[in-house]
Amino acid sequence: MNKQKTLKGSFSLFGKGLHTGLNLTVTFNPAPENTGYKIQRIDLEGQPVIDAVAEHVTDTQRGTVLCHKDVRVSTVEHGLAALYAMGIDNCLIQVNGPEFPILDGSAILYVERIKQVGIVEQNAPKDYYIIRHKIEVKDDNGSCITILPDEEFSITAMCSFESKFINSQFATLDNISNFEEEVAPARTFVFVRDIEPLLHANLIKGGDMDNAIVIYEKQISQEQLDKLADLLKVPHMDATKMGYIQPKPLQWENECTRHKLLDIIGDMALIGKPIKGRIIATRPGHTVNNQFARLMRREIRKHEIQAPIYDPNEAPLMDNNRIRELLPHRYPMQLVDKVIELGANYIVGVKNVTANEPFFQGHFPQEPVMPGVLMIEAMAQCGGLLVLNTVEEPERWSTYFMKIDGVKFRQKIIPGDTLLFRVELLHPLQHGISSMRGYMFVGDHVVAEATFTAQIVKNK
Repeated sequence: MNKQKTLKGSFSLFGKGLHTGLNLTVTFNPAPENTGYKIQRIDLEGQPVIDAVAEHVTDTQRGTVLCHKDVRVSTVEHGLAALYAMGIDNCLIQVNGPEFPILDGSAILYVERIKQVGIVEQNAPKDYYIIRHKIEVKDDNGSCITILPDEEFSITAMCSFESKFINSQFATLDNISNFEEEVAPARTFVFVRDIEPLLHANLIKGGDMDNAIVIYEKQISQEQLDKLADLLKVPHMDATKMGYIQPKPLQWENECTRHKLLDIIGDMALIGKPIKGRIIATRPGHTVNNQFARLMRREIRKHEIQAPIYDPNEAPLMDNNRIRELLPHRYPMQLVDKVIELGANYIVGVKNVTANEPFFQGHFPQEPVMPGVLMIEAMAQCGGLLVLNTVEEPERWSTYFMKIDGVKFRQKIIPGDTLLFRVELLHPLQHGISSMRGYMFVGDHVVAEATFTAQIVKNK
């Protein structure tokens, strides 16, 4: 089972803010399990903390701005992308101003410092959200973010810039482990035609040729270009020579679109859980990225507990005969047909409910419904198989209920339903006693849940 991760130690990066021009320091610190990403403004009284989640995004004009209770932090996407791509789940980020430093306009310095300080595995399991069906967001400007089921996280971006220097571009990241080489060094970019409006909007005060790709592709007068150069405090340039005008050459022909991948990953970090799915982004930007991240958070809340994946073509880990060897239950009380997953602290079992179940004869025979007590019994039998898997000679032990708590029935079970059970140990087996949390699913929906305590006793 994959575990959550955090930093082994703290590290700091220094530089000016892209929009404020202030000299800033951002420090990344280890954080406890299940913390997620939190950002603390240490320059403000009380040192307020912002949860880095999509609902706290208040501006996406030229970057991602988080705000909570009038406390703002902007340009967070590059740092968050590095954390997400490097597999870090929990981090407290402290910054002494209203934005992260822009550094070189990419995420590579964050990645290098994360590798330098190291990553440590924690005890809590990593809580992936697995995409089971297509989810999509579109806007009126032709932007679209789609996510499809996939075994891992991957991302593709298609961009159209309406420029003769960069018209249509395509970039993809098939494996997040390649982030450092294929995406992290990609720098942010700006068109010369956009610089003056940004300056008038009181933005990019810290922008220069060292932290952005600058594209001059629509000729303006020499006077206008000289005025912009003076505002940016850079040497004057020839207004007749168009193209990429930053001193550092492009690292890839599609570097701008690779940077779009970087921005998307940073904005997806605000979902709050690592994702297994393939993102396809058409004309992405921070606004549609945030709309998608918010939709994903709503989707996760609706399916907070995800059903296990069941492929009936795969051979079970335990078939009916093996289960009969471990459990004393026999017809009609054997309520687990097979086990399809078995981990150190969890188990997944299956029961096919048929019209021939004997309890249907007397339990609402005109409208057959599986009794709730048998639903709990079925989960408990699955949990018993999990506990017995931790002892030697499991055939010589039996499992008995001691306590049942937190029982909820959400949907009736009828003939034809296939039940999936997922039972997790809450505490290791001690003195023959174990606590477990069980969930029962039909399709993607939780239909019952309970917490139960059981004792295993050696048979005479």
